[in-house]
Amino acid sequence: MNFTIKHFRYFDALARFEHFGRAAEACSISQPALSVQIKELEGMLGSPLVERTARKVRLTTLGEEFLERTRRILSDVEDLSELARKPDGPLTGRLRMGIIPTVAPYLLSDIIRQLSLALPDLELRPRESVTQSLLNDLLNSRLDFVIAALPVSEPSLREFALFDEDFVLIRSEEDAQKPVPAPKQLSEMKLLLLEEGHCFRDQALELCNIGQSDVSLLMEGSSLATLVQMVDAGLGLTLIPEMAVPLETRGTSVAISRFVANKPKRTIGMVWRRTNPLEKQLMGLAATIRQIGQAQRDKARG
Repeated sequence: MNFTIKHFRYFDALARFEHFGRAAEACSISQPALSVQIKELEGMLGSPLVERTARKVRLTTLGEEFLERTRRILSDVEDLSELARKPDGPLTGRLRMGIIPTVAPYLLSDIIRQLSLALPDLELRPRESVTQSLLNDLLNSRLDFVIAALPVSEPSLREFALFDEDFVLIRSEEDAQKPVPAPKQLSEMKLLLLEEGHCFRDQALELCNIGQSDVSLLMEGSSLATLVQMVDAGLGLTLIPEMAVPLETRGTSVAISRFVANKPKRTIGMVWRRTNPLEKQLMGLAATIRQIGQAQRDKARG
């Protein structure tokens, strides 16, 4: 059997997208070419890897087993490719970064700008998505590091804390002079939250002591910007991270209230695979991003 890395990459993409067209687009090849490669792979194995339907593909039992080994191989290949970089020199070449939506709009431009000056030979490729999606890509070597809320509690990943930031209460201007409620009291109010999948939503639910059975009673938004606009329209109140305050409240008529005692907060950190041979350089990169994040947080605090 003459398996190639190309076979593995194409099959991994098909398993991720569950669709020949989208997988082909992600691999920058035509759909017929991808189909030929998968059929060739199945021919070498002597058994189908996927069930083909009109809308999507499903992995067979063999396909699931083959996918697990495929991703292990791709991860090892990626780590081997990292060895080609100078282990003690500055980062160069492509570096794939994941960042969550409740951090990206407030930090990403500064990261790109400052890293382009400090590391001119580095080609940073950012991708924004929810935490679980980014961690899956990190574990499967499709990303080199991720910026997310800690902890992620994955034994194979290294966590590096960057900075802490407070949660800020956003409510209508009419309530500006009212006492700031304790976080646990928010469950009794018209609380607006991000939709499912965002880690900031989970943190807010835990903070406000809201059980899963009560989630259906809350209103949801797709972004922090949407939540603030809903508050501005008089639909309720919400929590946002302090870095988001300058951008998301600009041009709105909302009250910005900070908790006094037992301030709720989150820790933003950088995460990468423990097996990554560039760990020393990633630690240095994390220290740089920490300074950027702390400066942006302090700016938001005024």
